[in-house]
Amino acid sequence: MQRLRVIGAALAGIMLLGTAAACGSDEKAGSEEKVVVDITVEDGAITPKGDRVKVSAGQPIDLVVTADTAGSLHVHSDPEQEFPYESGTQTFPITIDRPGVIEVESHDPAQIVVQLEVR
Repeated sequence: MQRLRVIGAALAGIMLLGTAAACGSDEKAGSEEKVVVDITVEDGAITPKGDRVKVSAGQPIDLVVTADTAGSLHVHSDPEQEFPYESGTQTFPITIDRPGVIEVESHDPAQIVVQLEVR
Protein backbone atom coordinates (compact mmCIF):
# COMPACT_ATOMS: atom_id res chain seq x y z
CA MET A 1 0.00 0.00 0.00
CA GLN A 2 2.86 2.37 0.89
CA ARG A 3 4.44 1.70 -2.51
CA LEU A 4 1.23 2.68 -4.33
CA ARG A 5 1.11 5.98 -2.42
CA VAL A 6 4.68 6.78 -3.43
CA ILE A 7 3.97 5.95 -7.08
CA GLY A 8 0.75 8.00 -6.99
CA ALA A 9 2.57 10.97 -5.46
CA ALA A 10 5.31 10.74 -8.06
CA LEU A 11 2.80 10.66 -10.91
CA ALA A 12 0.96 13.66 -9.46
CA GLY A 13 4.26 15.54 -9.27
CA ILE A 14 5.05 14.73 -12.89
CA MET A 15 1.61 15.91 -13.98
CA LEU A 16 2.09 19.19 -12.07
CA LEU A 17 5.48 19.75 -13.70
CA GLY A 18 3.98 19.17 -17.13
CA THR A 19 1.20 21.67 -16.38
CA ALA A 20 3.65 24.29 -15.11
CA ALA A 21 5.82 23.90 -18.19
CA ALA A 22 2.82 24.29 -20.47
CA CYS A 23 1.82 27.56 -18.76
CA GLY A 24 5.16 29.21 -19.59
CA SER A 25 7.82 30.81 -17.46
CA ASP A 26 10.31 33.66 -17.38
CA GLU A 27 12.99 31.47 -19.02
CA LYS A 28 13.71 31.78 -22.72
CA ALA A 29 11.82 29.29 -24.85
CA GLY A 30 14.05 26.38 -25.79
CA SER A 31 16.76 27.27 -23.27
CA GLU A 32 16.64 23.74 -21.90
CA GLU A 33 16.84 22.02 -25.29
CA LYS A 34 19.60 19.44 -25.28
CA VAL A 35 22.70 20.14 -27.35
CA VAL A 36 24.16 17.05 -29.02
CA VAL A 37 27.85 17.01 -29.92
CA ASP A 38 28.71 14.11 -32.24
CA ILE A 39 32.30 12.90 -31.86
CA THR A 40 33.82 10.29 -34.18
CA VAL A 41 36.99 8.32 -33.49
CA GLU A 42 38.08 6.41 -36.58
CA ASP A 43 41.45 5.09 -37.74
CA GLY A 44 43.30 7.10 -35.09
CA ALA A 45 41.62 10.43 -36.00
CA ILE A 46 38.99 12.34 -34.04
CA THR A 47 36.40 14.75 -35.40
CA PRO A 48 35.45 17.46 -34.77
CA LYS A 49 38.81 19.20 -34.43
CA GLY A 50 38.31 22.11 -32.02
CA ASP A 51 34.91 23.33 -33.26
CA ARG A 52 33.23 25.87 -30.97
CA VAL A 53 29.68 25.10 -29.80
CA LYS A 54 27.58 27.75 -28.03
CA VAL A 55 25.51 26.57 -25.05
CA SER A 56 23.71 28.22 -22.17
CA ALA A 57 24.80 27.73 -18.56
CA GLY A 58 22.96 24.70 -17.15
CA GLN A 59 21.84 23.50 -20.58
CA PRO A 60 21.96 19.71 -21.03
CA ILE A 61 24.70 18.53 -23.40
CA ASP A 62 25.15 15.02 -24.80
CA LEU A 63 28.64 14.06 -25.96
CA VAL A 64 27.88 11.18 -28.36
CA VAL A 65 31.05 9.23 -29.12
CA THR A 66 31.19 6.73 -31.98
CA ALA A 67 34.57 5.01 -31.89
CA ASP A 68 36.38 2.12 -33.54
CA THR A 69 38.70 1.80 -30.52
CA ALA A 70 38.65 2.53 -26.79
CA GLY A 71 39.82 5.90 -25.46
CA SER A 72 38.73 8.75 -23.22
CA LEU A 73 37.59 12.35 -23.32
CA HIS A 74 38.69 14.94 -20.78
CA VAL A 75 36.39 17.89 -20.02
CA HIS A 76 38.15 20.92 -18.51
CA SER A 77 35.18 21.92 -16.37
CA ASP A 78 35.09 22.64 -12.64
CA PRO A 79 35.29 19.94 -11.43
CA GLU A 80 37.13 18.32 -14.32
CA GLN A 81 35.49 15.24 -15.84
CA GLU A 82 36.86 12.24 -17.68
CA PHE A 83 34.80 9.89 -19.84
CA PRO A 84 36.39 6.59 -20.87
CA TYR A 85 34.68 5.01 -23.88
CA GLU A 86 34.81 1.66 -25.61
CA SER A 87 34.47 0.71 -29.25
CA GLY A 88 30.92 1.45 -30.42
CA THR A 89 28.62 4.38 -29.60
CA GLN A 90 28.25 5.85 -26.14
CA THR A 91 26.50 8.98 -24.85
CA PHE A 92 27.88 11.08 -22.00
CA PRO A 93 25.40 13.64 -20.60
CA ILE A 94 26.96 16.75 -19.03
CA THR A 95 25.96 20.26 -17.97
CA ILE A 96 28.21 23.25 -17.40
CA ASP A 97 26.93 25.82 -14.91
CA ARG A 98 29.55 28.57 -15.24
CA PRO A 99 30.05 30.85 -18.24
CA GLY A 100 33.33 30.53 -20.12
CA VAL A 101 34.98 28.32 -22.72
CA ILE A 102 35.31 24.66 -21.71
CA GLU A 103 37.61 22.45 -23.75
CA VAL A 104 36.83 18.81 -24.41
CA GLU A 105 40.02 17.03 -25.38
CA SER A 106 41.54 13.69 -26.17
CA HIS A 107 44.96 12.59 -24.97
CA ASP A 108 45.40 9.87 -27.62
CA PRO A 109 45.62 11.45 -30.10
CA ALA A 110 46.34 14.70 -28.26
CA GLN A 111 43.87 17.27 -29.56
CA ILE A 112 41.08 19.61 -28.59
CA VAL A 113 37.92 17.96 -29.83
CA VAL A 114 35.39 20.72 -29.13
CA GLN A 115 35.17 24.01 -27.23
CA LEU A 116 31.92 24.59 -25.34
CA GLU A 117 31.25 28.35 -25.22
CA VAL A 118 29.01 28.64 -22.14
CA ARG A 119 26.96 31.85 -21.90
